[in-house]
Amino acid sequence: MYRVKKVLNHNTVIAIHSEDNQEYLMMGKGIGFGKKITERVEAEPGTSIYSLHKSTDRGNASELVKSISPECLEITGQILDIAEQKFGKIDRNILFPMADHIEYAVKRIKNQEQISNPLTEDIRVLFHMEFKVAQEIVPILRERMGIEIEEDEVGYIALHIHSAIDDQKVSQAMQVAQAVRECISQIEQEIGRPIDVMSLAYNRLMNHIRYMAARAMKGEALKINMNDYMGIKFPNAFQIAERVCKQVERNLKCEMNDVEIGYLAMHIERVANEELDAKE
Repeated sequence: MYRVKKVLNHNTVIAIHSEDNQEYLMMGKGIGFGKKITERVEAEPGTSIYSLHKSTDRGNASELVKSISPECLEITGQILDIAEQKFGKIDRNILFPMADHIEYAVKRIKNQEQISNPLTEDIRVLFHMEFKVAQEIVPILRERMGIEIEEDEVGYIALHIHSAIDDQKVSQAMQVAQAVRECISQIEQEIGRPIDVMSLAYNRLMNHIRYMAARAMKGEALKINMNDYMGIKFPNAFQIAERVCKQVERNLKCEMNDVEIGYLAMHIERVANEELDAKE
């Protein structure tokens, strides 16, 4: 049983749980309609409940909720419902930082301020399913607020969704996307031509670098060492991979296991050969 502390709108209330005496945000159709402070409320099926004593990267949830409109909280809840249907269990505590981002995105749009996200296309490829879920906000904002949200903003929302399903902070996901972009650019410079973004080899390369960067940040290592084989068989690709791995270490400020070099060299060789085959 909960006791209403504050009614935000018909569908959202802040309430105190009778057992632990902690504050919670409760969201559900009509949950706040006609309710008065101190009135008791049940958590009916379909009600989403969020603890307000959690801390996030953007601050304490109890403070964040004061600066976020109930409508943006509801919209974020809708997106998380879609994410849950798509991915299964997710960390719904992402609600507050994600709603906070959407709140400011809405303000920027209303003030005709545009942000640029140079990694939007990389995020679209690296976090494909998360991006598709994030795009669901486009018709929701159009219908509920009459505003159009840009793809660059959608990219940032996709990172929040990724954070909810992969236990990776939004800032870390952004670092990974940045590392992938810089690695691809460096490889293109090394081989002397752009890589076909529509090719299977490019997709495999991007995903490999994504997980390579994530492993480096977590201090994880691959088990099989291919370095001797790749160094002898494909020396040029191996040397490129060595330089790229060093760059990743500098960018992410972490140490990368040498075993990664051989695997990256394999993908670089594949990309280089695919590019050459396409020209013949």
